[in-house]
Amino acid sequence: MDGNLQIFSGSGSDQLAGGVCDALGIPLGQAQVSQFPNLETRIQIEENVRGLDVYIVQSMCAPVNDHLMQLLIMVDALRRASADRITAVIPYFGYARQEKKTAGREPISAKLVANLIQAAGADRIITMDLHAPAIEGFFDIPVDHLRAASILVETLKEFDIGPDVIVGSADAGGVARAEDLGRRLGAEDIFVSFKKRHSPEDVTPLQLVGDVRGRTAVVVDDIISTGSSLIAAAKSLMENGAAEVYACAVHADLTAGAVQNLQTSILKSVLVTDTIPVSQSANGNSKIRVCTTAPLFAEAIRRIHNHESVSALFN
Repeated sequence: MDGNLQIFSGSGSDQLAGGVCDALGIPLGQAQVSQFPNLETRIQIEENVRGLDVYIVQSMCAPVNDHLMQLLIMVDALRRASADRITAVIPYFGYARQEKKTAGREPISAKLVANLIQAAGADRIITMDLHAPAIEGFFDIPVDHLRAASILVETLKEFDIGPDVIVGSADAGGVARAEDLGRRLGAEDIFVSFKKRHSPEDVTPLQLVGDVRGRTAVVVDDIISTGSSLIAAAKSLMENGAAEVYACAVHADLTAGAVQNLQTSILKSVLVTDTIPVSQSANGNSKIRVCTTAPLFAEAIRRIHNHESVSALFN
């Protein structure tokens, strides 16, 4: 890589950013990310970025608002320091599940966040597996929307899941995601588990579409929060004759109690990525396995920096 590329990180993705830099063979840019005594965010860029192609790696994970403000202020600091181009690398895009109105007098928060990032001065966005692909249209700047399916499939192949695999979704909205992962895994059939959600933690299986009898089932989702949807789907699959059930999701947005819920569930294993930092306790859990997205983000950055096509990474 030439000397015109620089990568910085907020506190939401410092470990992932380090992996990206290792893959590119460059050091992580030095920036001070802290808080004033009144808890306002303080950013100090400690390197010369004038005329450089700069990338900020920052997931909008919990605490979401703090990490969002770090990103916005860091973009502003780099713009005022005369960086040539600023790309916000957002492995997990917070507020993505608030991408539409479901009742009167509700905001479209994902659109507001997109406006804020653009207003701060970002020139480009790189993100992964948006909850709703339509969020790309909320931006008036280029968006490179990466997919983690290839990473998840490579790790799934390391499991002893056997040849008779069926892949599916925990809800109707994830069918396209399940079809994509199933195609990469070589699974010919898919299933859909319909559910009724009474609360974030209380999910009841309603109907299973697809023949899973005697087969290894893989439930695919984009985000794990409480784990209730995946656990309900696994219960329905086992009741309908599945031999074992695996789960995989891109973003491990794990809430309090989620790790314990997954550990005591009938799921054989749960595969996630590091778009959101996974705690040591969760990472050491016997059922949870984390695979890194650093090489994929590094390759996207390399291609963008060298003005090469990024489309091949979407396949």
